[in-house]
Amino acid sequence: MIDTNACLIRNAHHVLTGLRGAEARHAGPDIRVQAGRIVAMGALQPMPCENLIDARDCVVYPAWINTHHHLFQSLLKGEPQGLNQSLTPWLAATPYRFRGAFDEHSFRLAARIGLIELLRSGCATVADHHYLYYPGMPYDSAAILFEEAQALGMRFVLCRGGATQTRQLEAELPQALRPEKLDDYLADVERLVGLYHDPAPDAFRRVVMAPTTALHSTTPAELRETARAARSWGLRLHTHLSETVDYLDAAKAKFGMSPVQFCAEHEWLGPDVWMAHLVKLLPEEIRLLGQTGTGIAHCPQSNGRLGSGIADIMALEAAGVPISMGVDGAASNEAADMQSEAHAAWLMQRARKGEQARPRYAGGTFEGGADAATVEDVVRWGTAGGAQVLGLPALGSLAVGQAADIAIYRLDDPRYFGLHDPAIGPVACGGRASLKALLIGGRQVLTDDRIPGLDMAQLGRDAAQAVRDLQRRAGVRR
Repeated sequence: MIDTNACLIRNAHHVLTGLRGAEARHAGPDIRVQAGRIVAMGALQPMPCENLIDARDCVVYPAWINTHHHLFQSLLKGEPQGLNQSLTPWLAATPYRFRGAFDEHSFRLAARIGLIELLRSGCATVADHHYLYYPGMPYDSAAILFEEAQALGMRFVLCRGGATQTRQLEAELPQALRPEKLDDYLADVERLVGLYHDPAPDAFRRVVMAPTTALHSTTPAELRETARAARSWGLRLHTHLSETVDYLDAAKAKFGMSPVQFCAEHEWLGPDVWMAHLVKLLPEEIRLLGQTGTGIAHCPQSNGRLGSGIADIMALEAAGVPISMGVDGAASNEAADMQSEAHAAWLMQRARKGEQARPRYAGGTFEGGADAATVEDVVRWGTAGGAQVLGLPALGSLAVGQAADIAIYRLDDPRYFGLHDPAIGPVACGGRASLKALLIGGRQVLTDDRIPGLDMAQLGRDAAQAVRDLQRRAGVRR
């Protein structure tokens, strides 16, 4: 009888580990998994009753860790009014305009679509910055998110967003845009901690304190209070910061300081904090982030789609900032999967450096930026880096003793034919490499690119109907 708690991944063509330097690649070719952990790597012989996974001609990576998402936006891809807008008008045109149109069914479907899209890219862990909350909300959206992740066998981190203030008079707002009271917000976070939060280093469920935007979603005093409450409950902290130049203008006008300095003044920096985006930073802000060990969720595709810019990941990492990657919401990233995100991160860091090149007669010293980021760097950011910022040290790398969250990619599409180094294929070639298997905690949740029990055609039909329903409820004329 085969032991479902033990398997041997055999004959892998290449193994990338998510680690640094010389440890970034492992010769393999085999990986043994028992009771959800990696127990051996090397040339191994099969054991009796061991499930065998043939990884011949396959590339093995740690499963991706997505550190910033908005799953409810999975039904808002390519929305016309926001398609060519930058961040602030896009927020009004798309996510805020549609948020009141979501009911329990459409919200659940959006979460399911987003999680499936991520899973099929080789992602095992999702941190969702979920801010769709308002007073009197008729369904428990947090419970739905945890339920949908559990049904797929994924690890899920709820970054409990929300706002206690708005930039409009509350009386003029529809119910779905009204802010919460701070006491109600904190009470709900405490409720969620009691129901879901697991402090284990390989937890399947976590809760994070995550006011939607540090500069705008709470008062300064309330922001400090959220930080103190989070740390008293053993929670990490997350928010949006410095996505566009508007953050610099707003912080200067409202507080007379930079956004990062404002966070420092209100106890929102440290190794238990990570920020989404950090595209527009002053040099002194980069230094402060590095000195405090504050992390980043780098979202290159969304930042490109909204025209926000390209975060200086190489300078941030050199300063000591922990780097992770997130796909952001599908309303600003129509390919919200981790393989696409990794490909974009690899290209954009090189492009960013290349933009700084100058001719030698004008003092230039280099031609281009192809040395800015390697595939191994990007894999590390999207795996071990994610584990670091989420405080899940048992995840994110392929090494003995680590949790067996393992993606096995088949390079059987013409885009991968002719590769001299197949190991880089899932990142360098773009698209989505199909999965031979995906293991999460040693359990095989995907086999031969299929999720057991999933009717993909029906999911597509359900999504199309849900989009029509959302458009009708939001008053969209077709």
